[in-house]
Amino acid sequence: MPDNRQGSGVIDFPHRQSAHCESGVAANLLTWKGLEITEAMAFGIGSGLFFGYLPFIRLNGLPLVTYRAAPGNILKQLEKISGITMDQKKFRDTNQAMAELDAALEQGIPVGLQTGVFWLPYFPRALRFHFNAHNLVVYGKEGDEYLISDPVFPAPVRCPAKDLARARFASGALAPKGKMYSLRSVPEQLDYNRHIPEAIGSACRMMRSSPFPLIGVKGIRFLAGRLEKWPGRLGRERADLHLGHVVRMQEEIGTGGGGFRYMYVAFLQESGERLQDPVVHDCAALLTEAGDTWRQFGVMAARICKNRAQPDDTYPAMAETIRNCAQLEEKVFQELNHWVKQQGQSKAQVTR
Repeated sequence: MPDNRQGSGVIDFPHRQSAHCESGVAANLLTWKGLEITEAMAFGIGSGLFFGYLPFIRLNGLPLVTYRAAPGNILKQLEKISGITMDQKKFRDTNQAMAELDAALEQGIPVGLQTGVFWLPYFPRALRFHFNAHNLVVYGKEGDEYLISDPVFPAPVRCPAKDLARARFASGALAPKGKMYSLRSVPEQLDYNRHIPEAIGSACRMMRSSPFPLIGVKGIRFLAGRLEKWPGRLGRERADLHLGHVVRMQEEIGTGGGGFRYMYVAFLQESGERLQDPVVHDCAALLTEAGDTWRQFGVMAARICKNRAQPDDTYPAMAETIRNCAQLEEKVFQELNHWVKQQGQSKAQVTR
């Protein structure tokens, strides 16, 4: 690997704005290391798509709703690919954590960090909230400021050392505990004929075949049933609070509207082109419709939360919209599951 430092402790790092922090950081780090990859492909083969409604886990006192895999899962799945190795550390001591970050930068190694959004001063104040699984890359240091490639911003940003240290050790749910990670090695290229079907098969199992009723398509339907009953069970004020939380998890901690669905659409489109397979490409169109339906739900819910509801904006109507999302996603992953099985049969015939 050539020396990509522009100066003392400053690395020539390719900043690319992304839709989602973890998949963006993963794609940018892999590209810097020499394995050119899009965010959508990193998200897809990293098994980023998910849905879970987990009322036994509370975030700010409200049930956890997630439209993506657990924080860190994309990096974990990518690390399972042969040839990709990664160094990861967590810390108890702030000074040690910052010293090791500085040491890596001096060696010309860009470092991924897990941080708490609330303590990052370059975020506009209105957009800061207590979410402790925000990923970014530090690629240099000048004086008392770190140079940061935060993939949700259009250009690199700067952050004072004391603020970055505080963000690395934010307390609460998903506390980062100073987590830092860097790539040690990558393969020259990826075996897409292998990794794409494996990743799609994993998504199919999670979305269609989970035995837990709170996960995947079952979880989407479960949320619809709960949401429909919130006004009667919780009272209108409390119901609107829960609804606002569902939309916030979709819009702020997600990628906006049906953003994770649209990203998976891009993954399917790229996969269809790489594999020259029209089935995968056609499934992308159906998942686009699911993303559009999630967006319709988000708009309706936002109007209710802002007291701007139209006559058709009701809890039963929102529940029906969510059920439509479930139906569309179930169909997508049924077709993809059938395709994965066909790929397995084709490989078995070739090896005979």
